[in-house]
Amino acid sequence: MTKTFFVRLSTLLSMLVVVGLVAAPASHAGGKPTITKEAFGSVDGQAVERYTLTNGRLRVKILTYGGILQSVETPDRHGHVTNVTLGFKDLAGYLDSKNAPYFGALIGRYGNRIANGRFTLDGVTYQLAVNNPPNSLHGGTVGFDKRVWGATPVLGSDSVGLRLTYTSPDGEESYPGTLRTTVTYTVTRDQGIRIDYHATTDKPTILNLTNHAYWNLGGEGTGTIEDQKLQINASRYTPVDATLIPTGAIDRVAGTPMDFTRATAIGARNRDAFQQLVFGRGYDHNWVLDRRDSTFRKLEFAARATDPGSGRRISVYTTEPGLQFYAGNFLDGTLYGTSGHAYRQGDGFALETQHFPDSPNHANFPSTVLRPGQTFQSTTIYRFGVEG
Repeated sequence: MTKTFFVRLSTLLSMLVVVGLVAAPASHAGGKPTITKEAFGSVDGQAVERYTLTNGRLRVKILTYGGILQSVETPDRHGHVTNVTLGFKDLAGYLDSKNAPYFGALIGRYGNRIANGRFTLDGVTYQLAVNNPPNSLHGGTVGFDKRVWGATPVLGSDSVGLRLTYTSPDGEESYPGTLRTTVTYTVTRDQGIRIDYHATTDKPTILNLTNHAYWNLGGEGTGTIEDQKLQINASRYTPVDATLIPTGAIDRVAGTPMDFTRATAIGARNRDAFQQLVFGRGYDHNWVLDRRDSTFRKLEFAARATDPGSGRRISVYTTEPGLQFYAGNFLDGTLYGTSGHAYRQGDGFALETQHFPDSPNHANFPSTVLRPGQTFQSTTIYRFGVEG
């Protein structure tokens, strides 16, 4: 057989891997980036697919339903690979869980809470669904986390990605404007998951996109994250009222359990008699990142978490001004995850890069208004590694 034949055969096999007709190699370290797809059920007659992206030592599974990060497999200090994000093994788990956890999902149109589900833009008041009484949470009753997104593989020489698209019609969940959103997940050679968000609108609207992955660096379903250490690059945070809506104040973290400027065990102070922790049943707050760039265009370090037991580390970089740290306070043991284990309080933590909660109702917060002719752009990177 000629050399040309083998070159053509290799090219054909690469194309089949991309469309999911040939399985990717079992070992991923040092291999070329690959992407496969498989059927994952359907929602209201719409087919849902699961894409598996592999690059070096990182393997990521993404659903077209909700743009969900279903699984993120990465090695520990001894090279043992396990999934470190919370989720469900099948589509039924995500459909049955309703609004509760938002495991791994893309959140929109507005991540986090809006007080009383109400905001005013250009003199017009809009009433959103109150799905987290008395407030609106994560885009309403049927937010972006419950939509089936269009998907296009993006395969490069040293990276592999999945471009997701969704068009939200004018008035969906009572938000104004037809919003065209593109979110691209890219798995990079340096064990990173890069998330690029883009959106445009035909009417003035508000927008706050994020991803709601829960992490447990010891491994999904292995129990508490309280011994895992967290550092947040923030000297200030936005305190909340009893309904978890920001008061409008921006307070210093110094001298309080909110101070993560140095790496601290997540469970070290989360039961302290501090009013903010009482309101959130633990940590569920927005930190104001100490950014050098006030235009929110440059990637800057936001947070880092490590697990002393496994040595796994996750570092977060973002263009966003805020970070919501949530320590899984409302997990109650009724949900069973990918590995079949129950998720209990404190079994996972979220690091949601974002603009601040309830920004449309606080003039002193960075604006979340998007107007026709503008393009919303935001990037966040979750990079994995090991220590020790």
